[in-house]
Amino acid sequence: MLKFPLWTAIVTPMNTDGSVDYESFEFLLRKQEKAGNGVLVLGSTGEGLNLNEEEKREVIGFIKKLNLDVPMMVGIGGFDLPAQADFIHFCNEIEPDALLLVTPLYAKPGAEGQFEWFSELMGETEIPCMLYNVPSRTGVKMHPSVPARLDEEFDHLLGVKEASGSVEEFKEFRRQAPNVNFYSGDDGLTPAFSNEGGVGLVSVASNVWPKATHKYTEMCLKGETDSLFPLWKNATDALFKAPNPVPAKVLLNRKKWIENDTVRLPLSLGDISEETEKELTDADKKISEWFSNR
Repeated sequence: MLKFPLWTAIVTPMNTDGSVDYESFEFLLRKQEKAGNGVLVLGSTGEGLNLNEEEKREVIGFIKKLNLDVPMMVGIGGFDLPAQADFIHFCNEIEPDALLLVTPLYAKPGAEGQFEWFSELMGETEIPCMLYNVPSRTGVKMHPSVPARLDEEFDHLLGVKEASGSVEEFKEFRRQAPNVNFYSGDDGLTPAFSNEGGVGLVSVASNVWPKATHKYTEMCLKGETDSLFPLWKNATDALFKAPNPVPAKVLLNRKKWIENDTVRLPLSLGDISEETEKELTDADKKISEWFSNR
């Protein structure tokens, strides 16, 4: 099954009117292609829930036509099961390389509800599926028994993006599902997760530092982490000083990689301070210097 050590949870560039800026989008995607990073589109970093169904389908179709040399994963998020199943059916026709399935938003289901939810979605496709545990966004933790049960039922479980923010919870997932691939969903915790058996990273940082984050991931997976601190921790922390993806879009705009730093409500550029902007530009300089010396 498809395995890729680094996936970029890519932003969706927008024009000042909020429409998708496809020219900037292709520029970013080609950056990821050159770095050898898989791309995850329509995740939370890509403001997937802020785009309507027509826009999401256009985004996927646009990327598919680019014929990138790296795989594309599509985020499937929300709480309306029939709508998600319908979107999965569309993806079955477009044939992305993978799907990302998140625990249901708002409802806070228990272990059985989560298992049945994922089972319903995975039963609609044969595309490899990665599960996503992100309790800070969904309001519920994925039960550690769920990945192992799904792995027994389905042949196309790609792995789990684990973004609980807890090394101990990551270790419990690994204990209960030793045969499942676990990816860090937190840039800053990748060294610790790699030491506990993680196989890769789904990254926000690689939006702004595609090649450097690729090197960072390689080093983490090899256990070569001594030289990464405190540089990488400070840099990745800066990317989350305001709601994601606001800092990433601001820095991408300052780097002139995207035309505008537009986000859609309820996200707002008003949530980022001048101090944070300075931290971002300082981090960008330091990461560039670090990578040039590798």
